[in-house]
Amino acid sequence: MELETTPLAGVVVVKPKAFADERGYFLETYQALRYQEAGITANFVQDNSSRSVKNVLRGLHAQPGQPQGKLVRVSRGAVWDVAVDPNPASPTYRQYFGLELSDTNHLQLYIPPGYLHGFLTLSEEADLNYKCTNFYAPGGEAAVHWNDPQLAIDWPLRGQPILSPADSANGSLTDYVDTHFEPRR
Repeated sequence: MELETTPLAGVVVVKPKAFADERGYFLETYQALRYQEAGITANFVQDNSSRSVKNVLRGLHAQPGQPQGKLVRVSRGAVWDVAVDPNPASPTYRQYFGLELSDTNHLQLYIPPGYLHGFLTLSEEADLNYKCTNFYAPGGEAAVHWNDPQLAIDWPLRGQPILSPADSANGSLTDYVDTHFEPRR
């Protein structure tokens, strides 16, 4: 396995080793000791999975009261996955990192607690799986609208995405910061 750093502190691309032959492939999607040796020392406590159809955009989500780090991968199809730094005290505030995760490139993205996360389904269907470092806290979620102009995320999208009613109503980054961070002095 190889790790590739990104411009966002702690956000890393994980490149697991896949063993392929005429029958298909085998790869370890997670092995605690190997990930710890590589520097991902998070204690994962919950696994989640979602299936989405093409052009579904989920996000940008976070759980500020009970932050979750996530190790994200795609077991079927392809998505464009995004991590965003919403912390106004960070040198990378308002910056994002995005990449394609698919069942053919086998890449994973580790997103530490505190970041916003979202993805756009690129294939006809996609299954996204992620390990979390904290339990889901009902009512503790918060979100920023996918096309907030302060973020200027370059989503690989033609036309409008398919959004849930909740994601359609997500607020701005300014609202998120005002609600979840101490005022700057």
